[in-house]
Amino acid sequence: MKRSAFVAAAVLVLGAVPAWAGEERAAPHEKRGGVQGEDADDTGRNVRDDASGAKPTATDQSNDPADVKLTADVRRAITDDDSLSTNAHNVKVITNGGNVVLRGPVDSAEERDKVAAKAKQVAGVKRVDNQLEVNQP
Repeated sequence: MKRSAFVAAAVLVLGAVPAWAGEERAAPHEKRGGVQGEDADDTGRNVRDDASGAKPTATDQSNDPADVKLTADVRRAITDDDSLSTNAHNVKVITNGGNVVLRGPVDSAEERDKVAAKAKQVAGVKRVDNQLEVNQP
């Protein structure tokens, strides 16, 4: 018992690293088989869009309480549909003045249309700008 307590203390004090910690793992910013060769976390796509300034990004989201609520309601409508892919569940929803912009990758044209239809059904949404991109196989 004394020996196991000593080992546990040594690990805490000395910062000993367990054998599994040396395994090579991809950092969150590294490529992990994302969409069309881009990062799985959309870093490449986000950098491209931020640099051009032509497409809305998360920083364009209004802080108006009505817009924040619309964004949450649209996100809930999308994520509550279990028939949609993980990509569809993770699309960007940007709301400003009741106008909703949908951005990000989805798995098919049908899914693209379905996500946009979900957004249009949310009460209070004035217009939906569907900028979703279909993944290429």
